[in-house]
Parts: sequence; C-alpha cells; structure tokens
Amino acid sequence: MSTITLKGMTWSHPRGYDPMVVCSEDWLRKTGIAVEWDKRSLQDFESFPVEELARRYDLIVIDHPHVGQITAENCLAPLDVPGHAAAFAALSEGSVGASFPSYHWQGHQWAFPIDAATQVLAFRPDRLGAAPTTWAEVLDLAKSGEVLLPLRPPHSLMCLFTLCGNLGRPCSVDRGRPFVDADVGVQAIEMIRELAALTDPACTGMDPIAVLDRMGEGGSRYSLAPLIYGYVSYALEGFRANRIAFTDMPVAGTSGQVGSALGGTGIAVSAFSANREAAIDFAYWIASGEVQADRYWRSGGQPGHAAGWEDDAANAATLGFYRKTRPTLEGAWLRPRHDGYMPFQEAASQRINQSVASREPAAKAIADLNDLFVKSFR
Repeated sequence: MSTITLKGMTWSHPRGYDPMVVCSEDWLRKTGIAVEWDKRSLQDFESFPVEELARRYDLIVIDHPHVGQITAENCLAPLDVPGHAAAFAALSEGSVGASFPSYHWQGHQWAFPIDAATQVLAFRPDRLGAAPTTWAEVLDLAKSGEVLLPLRPPHSLMCLFTLCGNLGRPCSVDRGRPFVDADVGVQAIEMIRELAALTDPACTGMDPIAVLDRMGEGGSRYSLAPLIYGYVSYALEGFRANRIAFTDMPVAGTSGQVGSALGGTGIAVSAFSANREAAIDFAYWIASGEVQADRYWRSGGQPGHAAGWEDDAANAATLGFYRKTRPTLEGAWLRPRHDGYMPFQEAASQRINQSVASREPAAKAIADLNDLFVKSFR
C-alpha cells in the first residue's frame, strides 16, 4: 500500500470542490495514493499568485490566463511527458472549444481542463417562457427590473471581451495591435453602461456566484443574467430554491454565438512537488473522458471533457445545460495569457467599472485600456 499523500488546492464552490474530493476517494481505492484538498474563494482563485501555491501544494486548479506568468516563474511542471502519448492525444481530442489548447504555452501543456465554461445566459424557466436571444430583448426585460449582471472584477472586463468578440472585432491578445478597436470598444462600453443602469447597483460588487445565488433564493424577483459564466450546480434539482437554466449567449452582432470570453479551470502539477509523477498520473486520470463523463459530473462537477458534455444523463439532470450552451463554448474567444496579463485584468476591470458608473466619453476609457495593455507586457 502506498504511503504517498498529495496536497491539492481548488476553489471554494461545490462545483470546484466536491468532485475533487469524491474522485480522490476513488483514486485512493484504485491506487492507494491519497489526495487531500483545500479550497480558496473565487476572488482568490482569480488573483492569488500561483507560485505561492506551488510551493505548498502538489496539485493546483488554475485559470488559463495564468500560464504566461507561471511559465516565467517556472513553478509548474509540464504535463506533456514521456509515457503518456496516447492519453495526452485523447485529452486533446476531447477538448470542448479551446479548453485544452488554452493551457498550452511556449511549447508545453501546463494543465488539463477539468472544467469548461464561458459566458452564456442564465434564466429562470419558472418566470420566463423562453430566454431572450438578442441583446435588444435583454434590454427590454431589464426595464422590468428582472435582470442582474455580474460586474465585480474581472467580470466587467469579461463582458467587454464577449461583446467586442460578438460584435466582430475581438480584443487583441498581443501587443502588435491596439487592445480594443476604438469603434466597437465604445459600443461595448455603452452597452454595458446602458444595461447596468437598469440593474441593481450592487451588481458592481457581484461575481457570478453572487448573482446566481440571488436569482436562486426563495422569493427572488430576478429572472435573467445575460452574460455570466455557466454554473451547472444551479441547474440541478434542489441546489437552490429556484432552479436556473442556461442557454447560449444573446447575440449583439451578426455572426451568432461567437466571441464569448472563455473560462473554466485546469488541473496543474507543482514543479516543486516531491511526488511529481504521482501528481501527473492523477491529473491525467481525473481529466480523462472516462472520469469526466461519469463520476466527475455526478459528484457536482462541470466537466472539461467533451465526453461529459455529450452524456445523456448529464444533460437530463441539468435542464440540458451542456447541449444548450455548447455552441457558445465552441465559439468562445481565448483571453490574453502573457506574463503581466493578470495585473492588467484587475486594472482594466476597475477602469471599465469607473467608466460605466460615470458619464465620461467611452472613448476615454478605451484609450486608457489600450495604454494599460501595452504596459502590461513584461
């Protein structure tokens, strides 16, 4: 019997924590290797230095925009290692949208997707006969006071990303051109500002979990969140007082459900781990289609592998969450990942919120965002 115990860090939500614990119990029975999990808040997950975590944990659940920074810091171990070629190819082939390549940087794979997500639309089927499909329909519903929009950093920037992408001019991911197209950027800021003026001012301090909790609580008058990261937990029977359904993003442009800012999480292995091989084996296993399409989603996870998104039982249990949002996920846009992006993400989000809450010309905010982006490269 093995005496290895791996330490893992994930994020504090049933979707992020529960499947890791349950699947690790299976791994212990299968291999004799224990994996013990700690968790941190969503806000911490989006901003806490990965290097610090890598010095304390063997396994770390990360966000793909971290890869430029973690590569520069040499704190994670590449997962494209000898002896795993077939399993690696299977994981790549099982990518939902750009989930798998989002963790590939400078010639190596730094994490495997275990959770796939992008900005989609969340609505209350008990209050709405059908979800709006266009931005104009969203605004009409917002006038009745039924709409929430998560704008707590970094989600205001995610909304800008999504709207610019959907309007046909996605933001830049390199310093070779302006970060935001002047005309489309102004349009996107004004769209966020118009919608924000019709929502609860508390939205500027709300992340997707806070919005979905508000929609899901008993007696809630809120019916819709038009741009929000999909959270399958809220589609499950009994998770909250009100069940929430998810579907493709409402369109503002002319090309359908394209441009949504890709999210999700991946499992990475610390470069400092004393049990690197054992940690890599676990990462390959939990990201596999076999686990993702069964035990992972059944224990509350939101799979990062296509096998989970195609599973009939998974869709039946979640109001069709996976099939009804997959077109948006397949057309999602991959955020910048360079070293220096993470501080930019926070600063840009704050700048957008400042503009949305004021009457300044949106062009001023766009100019500032372009300047911040150029300066973000290290």
